[in-house]
Amino acid sequence: MRIVIAEDAAVIRAGLVEILTDRGHEVAAAVGDAEALKAAVAEHHPDVAITDVRMPPNYTDEGLRAAIEIRRDSPGIGILVFSQYVETRYAADLLAMGSGGVGYLLKDRVADVSEFTGAIARIAAGGTALDPEVVTGLLNASRHASALAALTARERDVLALMAEGRSNGAIADHLVVSERAVEKHISNIFSKLGLPPSDSDHRRVLAVLAYLGT
Repeated sequence: MRIVIAEDAAVIRAGLVEILTDRGHEVAAAVGDAEALKAAVAEHHPDVAITDVRMPPNYTDEGLRAAIEIRRDSPGIGILVFSQYVETRYAADLLAMGSGGVGYLLKDRVADVSEFTGAIARIAAGGTALDPEVVTGLLNASRHASALAALTARERDVLALMAEGRSNGAIADHLVVSERAVEKHISNIFSKLGLPPSDSDHRRVLAVLAYLGT
């Protein structure tokens, strides 16, 4: 894969470059601010762009807003937001913009390198990779709280696992329930949120997040 990285912390940026190149990927550019990220994407047309949320000059949400611009202008490029912060407003906007190829992972919750590189590969292939804490933040921030309040605790667990990109079988294994039970929970989730079910896991997740971001 050809990858562009935007990370203002030089040590983290260098570490990401080393991890990805060691595994055979091409890092076309590694930059330190959002404007440089947009320029690098325009020049190199990567498979995936990785960005932090808070970038120079103001260290607020520059990276995430740049990701939204990239997504709008080049929807075929995968986007991975890789940060220690959950920024719900623009995250919902980003996740609602397309039918896949997007992720949001938290730096301090990525357990190992293979998990990280696997998430990038999934995003490049059009899938999703979302940390459950990000999903929880989006759920809590949504103004559709009354509809979400109708979800049971188990349905919220299933929704979080869906957002990680897991299949029905994987969700069943994780929760130690039958796959039929998972299918019933998913059906209930879409019914309560007024969303049609889909055979595609990442499309289901994005449909939910699009609803939350409206």
